[in-house]
Amino acid sequence: MMRAIFNGVVIAETPRTKRVEGNDYFPPEALKRDYFTDSPTKSLCPWKGIARYYSVTVDGVTNPDAAWYYPHPSPLARRIKNHVAFWNGVTIEGTREKKPATRSH
Repeated sequence: MMRAIFNGVVIAETPRTKRVEGNDYFPPEALKRDYFTDSPTKSLCPWKGIARYYSVTVDGVTNPDAAWYYPHPSPLARRIKNHVAFWNGVTIEGTREKKPATRSH
């Protein structure tokens, strides 16, 4: 199980993340939404597109722009659409589960 932790609290949890450029992207349903607020911040990645940000607040401590996602990624990054990555004081812990092996007959 993969977990994103801020201020000692698990703010996102999932069995599998998508790893891109060294970052674990959590599926949107993995987020514990009570801790997240939309941020007006945006940034541009030349190959992924425009990123939007969330600020994270746990027990009165706010970490501005601690999470980002791509609501409309470029075709090359479509597999991480709306998946959320973290930085700046958010710790990622755990082990990603492997995809089940497919059988061939």
